[in-house]
Amino acid sequence: MLNIVLFGPPGAGKGTQAEKLAERYNLRHLSTGEVIRAEIQAGSELGLKAQEQMKDGSLASDDIVIGIIDHYIEMHRDGNGTIFDGFPRTTPQAEEFDRILASHGQEVTAMISLDVPDEDVVARLLNRGKISGRADDQSEEIIRNRIKVYKAQTAVVKEFYQKQGKYIMVDGTGDIETTFERVCEVVDRISAK
Repeated sequence: MLNIVLFGPPGAGKGTQAEKLAERYNLRHLSTGEVIRAEIQAGSELGLKAQEQMKDGSLASDDIVIGIIDHYIEMHRDGNGTIFDGFPRTTPQAEEFDRILASHGQEVTAMISLDVPDEDVVARLLNRGKISGRADDQSEEIIRNRIKVYKAQTAVVKEFYQKQGKYIMVDGTGDIETTFERVCEVVDRISAK
């Protein structure tokens, strides 16, 4: 079973690449961002808590996100595996994630990190904000805060997977197809092991 953590800053293209990978390799795609946005839209208690935490560009708390992931893994124990898009975002989440997966006889196969410079991220997100209408993608100040939060809280998660020999960086610049081929080369290599 392939359990791939797709990693990178906001706007790196994780969602787009995850969808393409899920289709090519017959994997499930779990976007924690989409799940959290769905909870917010539904007005659930979990969603309202997440919305309050995220309104200034901060991340949803570990307990909210871990609860979502634990329930998801419990409900999806079959198949070829899952691409986790946007999770784990903190070292405590990564530690808990390993425990959750182990309790189901699984593990993270690899963390594939999309490397994209900050200025490219800002430009991509501002453009996405114009197209999607997402409020968090329309303010350069909020975007730069999200990048700052990513670097302070999330980028350190790569060290957790580096220590396990599971971290692989991929150049995320350029067009979608070029990045996709780079990522597929990595997935083909790790799935052949």
